[in-house]
Amino acid sequence: MKQKTRILTVDDEEGMRRSLEVVLKDEGYTPVSACSAVEALKLLERLSVDVVIMDIKMPGLSGTEALKRMKSTNKDLPVIMITGYGSIKGAVQCIKEGAFDYITKPFDTDEISRVVRNAVKVRKLTNENRYLREKLRPKYNFDNIIGQSKSMAGVYEIINKVIDNDVTVLILGESGTGKELVTRAIHFNSLRKNKPFISVSCAALPESLLESELFGYEKGAFTGAVSQKAGKFELAEGGTLFLDEIGDMTLSTQAKILRVLQERKFERVGGTKTLKVDIRIIAATNKDLVEAIKKKEFREDLYYRLNVVSLSLPPLRERVEDIPLLVKHFIEIFNRTHHKKVKGVSSEAMEILLKHQWPGNARELENIIEQAVILGENEVISPQDLLIKTPADLEESRMYSLESTSLKEAIEKMVSTSEKEIILDALEKTGWNYTKTAALLGISNKTLYNKMKKYALRKIGTQK
Repeated sequence: MKQKTRILTVDDEEGMRRSLEVVLKDEGYTPVSACSAVEALKLLERLSVDVVIMDIKMPGLSGTEALKRMKSTNKDLPVIMITGYGSIKGAVQCIKEGAFDYITKPFDTDEISRVVRNAVKVRKLTNENRYLREKLRPKYNFDNIIGQSKSMAGVYEIINKVIDNDVTVLILGESGTGKELVTRAIHFNSLRKNKPFISVSCAALPESLLESELFGYEKGAFTGAVSQKAGKFELAEGGTLFLDEIGDMTLSTQAKILRVLQERKFERVGGTKTLKVDIRIIAATNKDLVEAIKKKEFREDLYYRLNVVSLSLPPLRERVEDIPLLVKHFIEIFNRTHHKKVKGVSSEAMEILLKHQWPGNARELENIIEQAVILGENEVISPQDLLIKTPADLEESRMYSLESTSLKEAIEKMVSTSEKEIILDALEKTGWNYTKTAALLGISNKTLYNKMKKYALRKIGTQK
């Protein structure tokens, strides 16, 4: 059973504590109380709470001094101060000392509820952010960008140079070459590593949604905008914003991105207030932007703003010597993830992996190794465990198709195969977000679900 949010109330007046407890219980929280600041500090040593509501003026240790001690041991704990009308100056001082907010006596229950809800939300986001930072830090260090080939040595050299030089980076490469992995490695090893990392797929959303996603919007800016929403630029403040597949962005949106790069400021959709941002932008694309410029599909001025430092990731077929290292790395990961004990691959299986063309690059190899680890029954992966077609398999399949099916059946099969591949590619691009995938394909969610069921499409590691 999920534990309710616990709120600690600290006040020397019993009536005040009881009044606060009633409000908190009505909001669904679990209230605990202390009659003095000293008792509250002792309670915090043995009990975890999400928010503290504390009076400023109390006998003995004051709320102001207790606040300082609480923040010294748990700087992320939201502390709301209670003050009388004559002590607003003291409340403001508490804000400077790190208090989340203050409430004046006699208090309004709606105001208390609102302030506490905001404090709980901030506490939750802070905890999630800390968890993600600790989880992602080991995942995105250089040890996880695998490769000893000459082409990868050049990638490492550029990454090392840009980590602490706060420049805009443009990463080029085919789908599946690891553009986001490299971006995360840059961020989580840079001076901005303790600030947010925000990723946006520019191809996953239509223009109208992408603009509001990037810049946010004001209440009433359009139908459905029932409240103000911060965009990705705001959320990435102090950190890194990754614009993936920027080559798919429309020209009008490109113009707005250019302004942010030039002036480091923007307005929310429907807003007039100019917001300033301090962020690092890293962009990536699998398209030839120089060719796109010639076709008037990409702004030349934006290209030069993005291309301060360019980093090209080689396709897997051009660094075949790295495949054994990648295979070993993926086996170790999926052994831990799926509680398996696979020791390696047979020489025959490795030969198939080395000869495959890898149109999906390292991502395709990762998926195939995960499938083999999950479905294989032996300690060593054999050719039978690899769900890829050898040249002989493809030729046999082609001959069988020509000999045993009619033209109509062959066409239907080709259409189904293409449709399946298109849907799978869209799912991969959106991180298996069904709503975004349906929007990208121009179909309804229901149609997408039906087609996924038809082709038995599901993300590896999820239940059927």
